[in-house]
Amino acid sequence: PKSVPVAEEEFEHLRLEKRGPAFWVTLNRPELHNAFNEQVIEEITRAFRVHVDQSDCRCVVLTGNGKSFSAGADLNWMKKMATYSEEENQEDALRLFDMVNAIKECRLPVIGRINGAALGGGSGLVSACDFAFGVNIAVFGFTEVRLGIVPAVISPFVMEKIGKSNASRYFLTGERFDAVEATRIGLLQRSFVSVGEMDAQISDVVRAINRTSATAVTTSKGMIQHVGGNVPGTHREYVAET
Repeated sequence: PKSVPVAEEEFEHLRLEKRGPAFWVTLNRPELHNAFNEQVIEEITRAFRVHVDQSDCRCVVLTGNGKSFSAGADLNWMKKMATYSEEENQEDALRLFDMVNAIKECRLPVIGRINGAALGGGSGLVSACDFAFGVNIAVFGFTEVRLGIVPAVISPFVMEKIGKSNASRYFLTGERFDAVEATRIGLLQRSFVSVGEMDAQISDVVRAINRTSATAVTTSKGMIQHVGGNVPGTHREYVAET
Protein backbone atom coordinates (compact mmCIF):
# COMPACT_ATOMS: atom_id res chain seq x y z
CA PRO A 1 0.00 0.00 0.00
CA LYS A 2 1.02 3.59 -0.60
CA SER A 3 2.64 5.29 2.39
CA VAL A 4 1.02 8.52 3.62
CA PRO A 5 3.09 10.47 6.19
CA VAL A 6 1.28 11.69 9.32
CA ALA A 7 2.18 14.79 11.38
CA GLU A 8 5.78 14.90 10.09
CA GLU A 9 6.47 18.31 11.62
CA GLU A 10 5.44 17.18 15.12
CA PHE A 11 7.98 14.41 15.63
CA GLU A 12 11.77 14.47 15.67
CA HIS A 13 12.45 10.86 16.65
CA LEU A 14 9.42 9.01 15.24
CA ARG A 15 8.06 8.46 11.76
CA LEU A 16 4.30 8.03 11.50
CA GLU A 17 2.60 6.86 8.33
CA LYS A 18 -0.56 5.21 7.09
CA ARG A 19 -0.06 2.19 4.85
CA GLY A 20 -3.50 1.05 3.80
CA PRO A 21 -5.37 -0.14 6.92
CA ALA A 22 -2.18 -0.14 9.03
CA PHE A 23 -0.76 2.80 11.01
CA TRP A 24 3.04 2.45 11.11
CA VAL A 25 4.99 3.89 14.04
CA THR A 26 8.74 3.76 13.38
CA LEU A 27 11.35 4.61 16.01
CA ASN A 28 13.66 6.90 14.06
CA ARG A 29 16.96 7.38 15.88
CA PRO A 30 19.01 4.83 13.95
CA GLU A 31 22.36 6.39 14.81
CA LEU A 32 21.62 5.65 18.51
CA HIS A 33 19.94 2.27 17.88
CA ASN A 34 16.54 3.89 18.54
CA ALA A 35 17.33 4.33 22.23
CA PHE A 36 14.84 6.46 24.11
CA ASN A 37 15.26 9.59 26.20
CA GLU A 38 12.62 11.90 27.67
CA GLN A 39 11.76 13.34 24.24
CA VAL A 40 11.30 9.92 22.61
CA ILE A 41 9.15 8.82 25.56
CA GLU A 42 6.92 11.86 25.15
CA GLU A 43 6.67 11.36 21.37
CA ILE A 44 5.72 7.67 21.59
CA THR A 45 3.10 8.41 24.26
CA ARG A 46 1.61 11.23 22.17
CA ALA A 47 1.72 9.20 18.95
CA PHE A 48 -0.36 6.41 20.49
CA ARG A 49 -2.69 8.49 22.64
CA VAL A 50 -3.46 11.11 20.00
CA HIS A 51 -2.60 10.18 16.41
CA VAL A 52 -3.15 6.42 16.54
CA ASP A 53 -6.27 6.76 18.68
CA GLN A 54 -7.84 9.28 16.31
CA SER A 55 -6.96 7.42 13.12
CA ASP A 56 -9.34 5.37 11.00
CA CYS A 57 -6.76 2.60 10.63
CA ARG A 58 -7.46 -0.95 11.77
CA CYS A 59 -4.13 -1.85 13.39
CA VAL A 60 -0.67 -0.52 14.27
CA VAL A 61 2.76 -1.78 13.21
CA LEU A 62 5.53 -0.75 15.63
CA THR A 63 9.09 -1.03 14.31
CA GLY A 64 12.53 0.59 14.25
CA ASN A 65 14.55 2.30 11.54
CA GLY A 66 18.02 0.92 10.87
CA LYS A 67 19.77 -2.15 12.30
CA SER A 68 18.08 -2.14 15.71
CA PHE A 69 14.51 -2.15 16.98
CA SER A 70 15.47 -0.33 20.20
CA ALA A 71 18.46 -0.49 22.53
CA GLY A 72 16.28 0.71 25.43
CA ALA A 73 17.26 3.74 27.49
CA ASP A 74 19.72 6.24 26.03
CA LEU A 75 22.93 6.11 28.12
CA ASN A 76 23.24 9.91 28.13
CA TRP A 77 19.71 10.13 29.52
CA MET A 78 20.56 7.52 32.16
CA LYS A 79 23.65 9.50 33.20
CA LYS A 80 21.47 12.59 33.56
CA MET A 81 18.96 10.61 35.64
CA ALA A 82 21.77 9.68 38.03
CA THR A 83 21.86 13.33 39.12
CA TYR A 84 18.09 13.53 39.69
CA SER A 85 16.39 13.64 43.07
CA GLU A 86 14.31 10.66 44.16
CA GLU A 87 11.15 12.57 43.27
CA GLU A 88 12.45 13.45 39.80
CA ASN A 89 13.41 9.81 39.20
CA GLN A 90 9.91 8.67 40.15
CA GLU A 91 8.35 11.21 37.79
CA ASP A 92 10.60 9.96 34.99
CA ALA A 93 9.68 6.36 35.79
CA LEU A 94 5.97 7.22 35.64
CA ARG A 95 6.43 8.83 32.22
CA LEU A 96 8.26 5.73 31.01
CA PHE A 97 5.49 3.51 32.36
CA ASP A 98 2.84 5.66 30.66
CA MET A 99 4.66 5.32 27.33
CA VAL A 100 4.66 1.52 27.49
CA ASN A 101 1.08 1.52 28.76
CA ALA A 102 -0.02 3.78 25.88
CA ILE A 103 1.03 0.97 23.54
CA LYS A 104 -0.52 -1.71 25.74
CA GLU A 105 -3.87 0.11 26.06
CA CYS A 106 -4.13 1.14 22.40
CA ARG A 107 -7.65 0.36 21.16
CA LEU A 108 -6.20 -1.09 17.92
CA PRO A 109 -4.20 -4.31 17.65
CA VAL A 110 -0.47 -3.46 17.90
CA ILE A 111 1.86 -5.70 15.90
CA GLY A 112 5.56 -5.58 16.77
CA ARG A 113 7.87 -5.74 13.73
CA ILE A 114 11.18 -6.50 15.43
CA ASN A 115 13.82 -5.70 12.82
CA GLY A 116 16.87 -6.02 15.08
CA ALA A 117 18.14 -5.86 18.65
CA ALA A 118 15.57 -5.13 21.38
CA LEU A 119 17.34 -4.73 24.70
CA GLY A 120 16.21 -3.55 28.14
CA GLY A 121 13.34 -1.17 27.61
CA GLY A 122 13.35 -2.17 23.93
CA SER A 123 12.23 -5.68 24.95
CA GLY A 124 9.70 -3.93 27.19
CA LEU A 125 8.20 -2.26 24.10
CA VAL A 126 7.95 -5.67 22.42
CA SER A 127 6.06 -7.04 25.43
CA ALA A 128 3.50 -4.20 25.20
CA CYS A 129 2.50 -5.22 21.66
CA ASP A 130 -0.46 -7.57 21.25
CA PHE A 131 1.90 -9.87 19.39
CA ALA A 132 5.21 -9.48 17.61
CA PHE A 133 7.21 -10.99 14.78
CA GLY A 134 10.99 -10.76 14.53
CA VAL A 135 13.96 -11.62 12.36
CA ASN A 136 16.23 -14.46 13.41
CA ILE A 137 19.21 -12.14 13.88
CA ALA A 138 17.36 -10.04 16.49
CA VAL A 139 18.80 -10.18 20.01
CA PHE A 140 16.73 -9.66 23.17
CA GLY A 141 17.50 -9.21 26.84
CA PHE A 142 16.56 -7.57 30.11
CA THR A 143 20.10 -6.37 30.74
CA GLU A 144 19.36 -3.81 33.46
CA VAL A 145 20.98 -5.79 36.30
CA ARG A 146 24.32 -5.59 34.47
CA LEU A 147 24.10 -1.81 34.90
CA GLY A 148 23.12 -2.00 38.57
CA ILE A 149 19.48 -1.12 37.96
CA VAL A 150 16.17 -3.02 38.00
CA PRO A 151 13.74 -3.60 35.07
CA ALA A 152 10.96 -2.34 37.33
CA VAL A 153 8.89 -0.16 35.02
CA ILE A 154 8.58 -2.73 32.23
CA SER A 155 8.14 -5.71 34.58
CA PRO A 156 4.30 -5.84 34.62
CA PHE A 157 4.18 -5.89 30.81
CA VAL A 158 7.01 -8.38 30.40
CA MET A 159 5.80 -10.76 33.10
CA GLU A 160 2.31 -10.81 31.63
CA LYS A 161 3.86 -11.79 28.29
CA ILE A 162 6.55 -14.33 29.27
CA GLY A 163 5.47 -15.50 32.75
CA LYS A 164 7.16 -15.52 36.14
CA SER A 165 9.62 -18.37 35.51
CA ASN A 166 11.04 -16.91 32.28
CA ALA A 167 11.16 -13.45 33.85
CA SER A 168 13.13 -14.87 36.78
CA ARG A 169 15.69 -16.39 34.41
CA TYR A 170 16.27 -13.26 32.35
CA PHE A 171 15.67 -10.49 34.89
CA LEU A 172 18.09 -12.07 37.38
CA THR A 173 20.87 -13.00 34.94
CA GLY A 174 20.76 -10.13 32.44
CA GLU A 175 21.49 -12.74 29.74
CA ARG A 176 20.79 -11.93 26.12
CA PHE A 177 18.80 -14.41 24.05
CA ASP A 178 17.96 -14.97 20.41
CA ALA A 179 14.73 -14.85 18.42
CA VAL A 180 14.20 -18.61 18.72
CA GLU A 181 14.25 -18.33 22.52
CA ALA A 182 12.11 -15.18 22.38
CA THR A 183 9.53 -17.21 20.44
CA ARG A 184 9.73 -20.14 22.86
CA ILE A 185 9.01 -17.93 25.89
CA GLY A 186 6.22 -15.98 24.15
CA LEU A 187 7.89 -12.61 23.62
CA LEU A 188 7.65 -13.19 19.86
CA GLN A 189 4.92 -15.04 18.05
CA ARG A 190 7.27 -16.20 15.31
CA SER A 191 10.73 -15.42 13.89
CA PHE A 192 11.86 -15.32 10.28
CA VAL A 193 15.06 -15.76 8.28
CA SER A 194 14.59 -12.47 6.42
CA VAL A 195 12.84 -9.12 6.76
CA GLY A 196 10.97 -9.93 3.54
CA GLU A 197 9.45 -13.09 5.03
CA MET A 198 8.51 -11.20 8.19
CA ASP A 199 6.87 -8.42 6.20
CA ALA A 200 4.90 -10.95 4.12
CA GLN A 201 3.50 -12.41 7.37
CA ILE A 202 2.67 -8.94 8.68
CA SER A 203 0.87 -8.11 5.43
CA ASP A 204 -1.21 -11.30 5.77
CA VAL A 205 -2.11 -10.42 9.38
CA VAL A 206 -3.04 -6.83 8.47
CA ARG A 207 -5.31 -8.12 5.69
CA ALA A 208 -6.93 -10.57 8.13
CA ILE A 209 -7.59 -7.79 10.67
CA ASN A 210 -9.02 -5.59 7.93
CA ARG A 211 -11.65 -8.27 7.22
CA THR A 212 -12.89 -8.25 10.83
CA SER A 213 -15.38 -6.07 12.72
CA ALA A 214 -13.56 -3.10 14.26
CA THR A 215 -15.91 -3.06 17.25
CA ALA A 216 -15.52 -6.79 17.86
CA VAL A 217 -11.72 -6.55 17.73
CA THR A 218 -11.60 -3.65 20.22
CA THR A 219 -13.98 -5.48 22.55
CA SER A 220 -11.90 -8.66 22.22
CA LYS A 221 -8.75 -6.74 23.23
CA GLY A 222 -10.48 -5.61 26.42
CA MET A 223 -11.80 -9.09 27.07
CA ILE A 224 -8.34 -10.68 26.69
CA GLN A 225 -6.94 -8.22 29.24
CA HIS A 226 -9.82 -8.70 31.68
CA VAL A 227 -9.95 -12.50 31.50
CA GLY A 228 -6.14 -12.76 31.48
CA GLY A 229 -6.18 -11.26 34.96
CA ASN A 230 -3.00 -9.18 35.07
CA VAL A 231 -3.66 -5.51 34.29
CA PRO A 232 -0.24 -3.82 34.16
CA GLY A 233 -1.69 -0.37 34.93
CA THR A 234 -2.51 -1.47 38.48
CA HIS A 235 1.24 -1.70 39.24
CA ARG A 236 2.09 1.83 38.07
CA GLU A 237 2.92 3.46 41.39
CA TYR A 238 4.77 0.46 42.83
CA VAL A 239 7.16 0.00 39.91
CA ALA A 240 7.91 3.72 39.73
CA GLU A 241 9.08 3.62 43.35
CA THR A 242 11.20 0.45 42.92
